[in-house]
Amino acid sequence: MARAFLGRSIRRLRTERGLTQSVLAARLGISPSYLNLIEHDGRPVTASLLIKLSRLFDVGIDDLAGEDDANAILALREALTDPELGTGQVSDAGLTAIAEHHDATRAILALSRALVAARDEASGMRLPSGRQIRLPWEEARATFRDHSNHYPSLEQAAETVRQHLGRGVTIPPADMPEAMVETLRADHGTLVRVLPLEGVFRHYDPTSRILTLSDLLKRESRYFQLAVQLMLLRARDVLEALIAEIDPTTPEAAGLIRLGLVNYAAAALLMPYDPFLAEARALRHDVDILAARFSVSFEQAAHRLSSLQAPGNRGIPFFFVRTDAAGNMTKIFANAGFPFSQRSASCPLWVANTAFASADQITPQIAILPGGARFLCFARTLLGPTTGWGEPPPRHTITLGCEIDHAADIVYADALNLDHATTRVGPGCRLCDWLDCRSRAFPPLHHRLELDINQRLASPLFPTQPTNPKK
Repeated sequence: MARAFLGRSIRRLRTERGLTQSVLAARLGISPSYLNLIEHDGRPVTASLLIKLSRLFDVGIDDLAGEDDANAILALREALTDPELGTGQVSDAGLTAIAEHHDATRAILALSRALVAARDEASGMRLPSGRQIRLPWEEARATFRDHSNHYPSLEQAAETVRQHLGRGVTIPPADMPEAMVETLRADHGTLVRVLPLEGVFRHYDPTSRILTLSDLLKRESRYFQLAVQLMLLRARDVLEALIAEIDPTTPEAAGLIRLGLVNYAAAALLMPYDPFLAEARALRHDVDILAARFSVSFEQAAHRLSSLQAPGNRGIPFFFVRTDAAGNMTKIFANAGFPFSQRSASCPLWVANTAFASADQITPQIAILPGGARFLCFARTLLGPTTGWGEPPPRHTITLGCEIDHAADIVYADALNLDHATTRVGPGCRLCDWLDCRSRAFPPLHHRLELDINQRLASPLFPTQPTNPKK
């Protein structure tokens, strides 16, 4: 494993579970003094000890590798280097020390969000109706991130519905649409029609009990919308119980979270956890073949791969990102510890952005971050359904990624030289420490520019001096 010094993560997990060093050391079969050295990064973690820790804490190996801490450090750096705070550069050691205290980290990030909201309020960021923009999608993203994009109650609800569809017999994926249509008719009195719809892809009328699907939808998208409607009717209690447990702060956030959860439930119905995970492993995560085997789209299969995080039977911890041509990340489901900036554009060299040049092809990339971590990423550009002549169809990339340690289990790595074929990427120019990058749009927040009119540098915005507010 690339990161063998995991002391901070082990110490955090031990304290969260109320264990002393002596108790944990006894369970691991090592001495307390040796554990103390490990927790202070005085000794690396061996492979056998890593497996023991993973089983003891019931977390994935990648969770032990400190992904949450890495994301917290990135968020703290972004918050504390806000130019209006005037704090200048915060050392990595200082950020790490703060990140170890979760209550302090949450408080700082909450204050940062409050500052952004206050700044938006002061600048008049309101809709024409006068209602203030509250950015509920950020709350929805945080909700799915905090749950590792995995919901056991929805998995169980989907399994119950699937058993009902087949009356106890496993239904092949190709027969699922017919079974869903029949169940909607027989159990819920709902008729399914495929008709032209103006500006809508799915419409359900609870009075007439007619579900209308747009004729513009591709076959796989129609199947998915059937699953959405069926899970809304048969698993509403489970969905609402989850919403109540999450307790969103606004109705808008609740609506986004509810939509995400019902889509999750529909995916679990069409792509049952154990069979899908087994097929993914056998196919070495070939998304196109997985999509064909389960009669779903490329995006649906890729998204499902990011949710396979059941304790005791985890898949590869993929992150999933959908990006539009402007670099906006319209969907983020992060399980792999990749740094995603919340307030700045993503890296122009990252495959999620460069894949737009290769239409309908899967483009792999080994991305190396400023700290040295490497990720295997692969992206594909897809077109959404068009609504008529003259309106360009939405174009976006679907990107999956994971730590390079999993490359042997992913078919897309076969075409890459894992030792040399790397691309330097970062979390966005304002937070990126690759100072000699020619694709920079802005210098890092903690640097200032020193420009010389008598020379033209290769890097368009080369930051030469770190900002020091004490000088």
